[in-house]
Amino acid sequence: MDASDREMENFRQEVRAFLSDAITPEVRMRARRQAGIAAEPSLGVWWLKVLNSKGWAAPAWPVEYGGPGWDAVQRHIFEEEAARAGAPTLWPSGLQLLGPVVMRFGTPEQKAAFLPKILNGEHYWAQGFSEPGSGSDLASLKTQAVRDGDCYVVNGTKIWTSHAHWANWLFLLVRTSTAGSKRDGITFLVTPADAPGITVQPIISMSGEHETNQVFFDNVRIPVANRIGEEGQGWEIAKYLLEFERGGSYAAGAQGYLDEARENAMLPDPVTGERLWDDPCFRRRFADAQLRVTAQRWTEKRVVAALSSGQNVGDALASILKTRGTECQQASYEVAVAALGELGMADQRDALVPGSNTPAIGPESAVRATARHLNGRAATIYGGSNEIQRNILFRFIASGQVP
Repeated sequence: MDASDREMENFRQEVRAFLSDAITPEVRMRARRQAGIAAEPSLGVWWLKVLNSKGWAAPAWPVEYGGPGWDAVQRHIFEEEAARAGAPTLWPSGLQLLGPVVMRFGTPEQKAAFLPKILNGEHYWAQGFSEPGSGSDLASLKTQAVRDGDCYVVNGTKIWTSHAHWANWLFLLVRTSTAGSKRDGITFLVTPADAPGITVQPIISMSGEHETNQVFFDNVRIPVANRIGEEGQGWEIAKYLLEFERGGSYAAGAQGYLDEARENAMLPDPVTGERLWDDPCFRRRFADAQLRVTAQRWTEKRVVAALSSGQNVGDALASILKTRGTECQQASYEVAVAALGELGMADQRDALVPGSNTPAIGPESAVRATARHLNGRAATIYGGSNEIQRNILFRFIASGQVP
């Protein structure tokens, strides 16, 4: 082991020690019972503040903006260890999406106004990109913004706006011009979520979660000072943002669900004494999911190695991470439900011993397994559907650029 390896191993042990102290069994249980893509604000913002007090709230941010200044390897280690420890998943819209956009395209005033409040949890952001009828064709958006003095007057609607019912700020793409191609004339704006004319209508998913919404804009006045970048620069900004939305670490979290599935499958049936783990069909299904997760882990390590050597990952590898990562995530959810047998057929969230957090039926892992599986069906759609990601990859391969 050379000096660099020892340094990274010491860092991993430091992260583990911190997480071991900070993640109590109660926090781990609450995080595990979140079926959505991130913890609810009551838990997520608490965890953000804990991390911020350590200086670890935004692993990818540079020191000058309040980040720890970690390299790609350190960020990957932190993500892996946080997933293994069962840490709450932070809401990414501010930290992972808007933050980097403001750093690159924002004015000094915008950086000073927004970045510190993302870190301390004062601003809770939602992303307004998708629209009814547009599908994955983001460039076809129709929400209109007309310049009126020092403001834009915005009319239209956004859909699948996750956490908009909790957010106090929104960032959105609007159409400020119809000239040229449909990718031209798109502008990036931010607005307080309680601005007059904004209405949030809930959308309840098939998992029973209220995670997404439709947001309506009726003559909403957004100051020009709240425009990020130049007018008409929105498509360039959106492409930059989506590189962050489509990247990330999937394998560690998926592995946790597979480990949970193995434990449950090894438990003997209370009546027959038989173990699901001894069923070759289940073992084959488990092995397939495990192969997917292992392959994803090595893909993520490949990306980390590329980043640490100064290479630009770009669209291609981000698309690979998103496509394969969400698919292995879904596979792990399916196996986790299958390993529960009859308990996996229904959401057990209400099957608790009265006055306690103890499941009345089955293990703790049964409480939200079905809801998590159902919610996870959307993973291959949001952030740019996996079909779109494959189109991106095909264009790279057709042009001779093999990632």
